[in-house]
Order: sequence, then structure tokens, then C-alpha cells
Amino acid sequence: MSLEGQLFLALLEGTVSGLVLALTALGLSLVFGVMRIVNVAHGEFYMLGAVVAWYVLTATNSFLAALVVAPLVAGATALVADRFVLRPIRYAPEATIVATIGLLYILQQLVLSIYGPYARSVAPPVYFRLDFPWFGYSGYKIVVAGLAALLLAATWLLVTRTRIGLYMRATQQDRETAQAFGVPVERIYAAAFALGAALAAIAGVLVLPIQQAHYLMGLDALLLSFMVVIIGGLGSLKGTLAAAFMIGLTDGLVSVFFTPTLARIVASVFVALVLVFRTGGLYGEGAA
Repeated sequence: MSLEGQLFLALLEGTVSGLVLALTALGLSLVFGVMRIVNVAHGEFYMLGAVVAWYVLTATNSFLAALVVAPLVAGATALVADRFVLRPIRYAPEATIVATIGLLYILQQLVLSIYGPYARSVAPPVYFRLDFPWFGYSGYKIVVAGLAALLLAATWLLVTRTRIGLYMRATQQDRETAQAFGVPVERIYAAAFALGAALAAIAGVLVLPIQQAHYLMGLDALLLSFMVVIIGGLGSLKGTLAAAFMIGLTDGLVSVFFTPTLARIVASVFVALVLVFRTGGLYGEGAA
């Protein structure tokens, strides 16, 4: 393949990876922005989405059903965790880190016990190929990028143009004042936690035909999501999108021309530089 073809392939792969990563990391950023907690179990909701999707697809052979059922299961799991784990400890930052680490191991071991240690994949729901002058490219990956972009736009509209989004932004700015004006803060927290889990689960469903569902797949998703929110700024939706594209394009370029391992090293260097020179991230509250 020519240099032009390799470069174009890297840009395509980076764009797809960046959009899926943005969708995954958006939930983590949203939870921190609204609730001011770090959800260490976020990657397990991504894994849960992929595993539930595998079961639904095996039973029904309907990818649309998997796209509906998986985020509902992840969102319901998040609601239960919020009600019986996070709310009793009053969302204390230090305690929630310990609690979500426990939730991570509970979900991981539960899936291991039921689903098993095996990696399983499914066939893409659509079969077509885009022919470029240098290579043929999976049409399903383009569909994944388009769906991820639509969901990112829908989440942005939800946060910026709806009443529940207004309540989320009010709670983010000042919890006590929002509560004094009648905002149901605990319900908003529960909604934000469930929405974050659902977004991660949808990302897990979308990548299932590309990757394989495995009980440990959430760890890599969690690491990349943390990289995104650190670079973009904790709680910043705009920063999450920018950082996800930065990491996705870097991963695509470096992986095509060098190795995926070097791509992760480069992303880690970005994180280190941000922590040293711009501690609040590119668009975070402490960026100024």
C-alpha cells in the first residue's frame, strides 16, 4: 500500500476509534461533571453492554434489540448501584472511589461466573465494503462512526436544551443552591449515573462485531476513558470530544505506521504533559 493509502487508512481508523472512545468517555465525564465523583467501574458498564448484546444477539439475532436491551440493563444496574451503594455514603468522593472499585470487581466476577472466561464475537449486522483507490474498508465501521456521532449530538442536546439537562448543569454549578430552588438532586444524580452507564454500554454494543466480548474488556476502556477526561478536562463535554479525537487519531496514525503499543505510550505522554502544564485539562475548570 502506498504512503497516501496508509495515511488515509490511519485517518479512517482514527476517526472511528475517536468517535467510539468519545461515546465511552462521555459517560465518565458526565458523571464527574454532575456528581463530582470518579466512577472506577465505568469500564465494566462498557463490558456489560457487550456481553448482554452477545446474549441478545444469540437469542434473537437482532442487533437493534441488542442496542436497546444492553443500555437498559446497564442503566438499571447503575440505578441499583446508586440507590444502594452511592446514596447511602452521600456521594463522598473518597468513599465513592472505594465503592466503585468494589462495584468493578462485583460486575467483573459476576460476568465471569455467568458468561465465562471466553472471548466471543458476532457478525456485523450490515455487510458492505467501501472501495477506495488503495484498499477496501468495512462499511460497518462507517456505520459505527455515524451512530456514535448521532448519540454524541443527542447527548449534547439533552444536556444543553432540555429541563433535565438544565437541572444537571445547575447541580454541577452549586448543589445546595439547586436543591434550594427545588431541583431533585438525588434523582438527577441517579439519572446522570444511569445515563453514563448506558452510553458506555452502547459503545460496547457497537464494538462487539469489531472486537470480542470478554469479561476483562472493560479495563482497557476505563484506562482510555481516564486518558480522555484528563486531557479534555474532568466534566467538560467539549474537552471529552476533542481529547477523544486526539487520542483516536494518534492511535490510528501510530498503529498503522508503527505499533499499537507505541500508540498507547504516546497517549500516556499526552496525559503526562497535560498534568504538568495544564492541570485542569484542555477545557476543564482548572485550565485557566
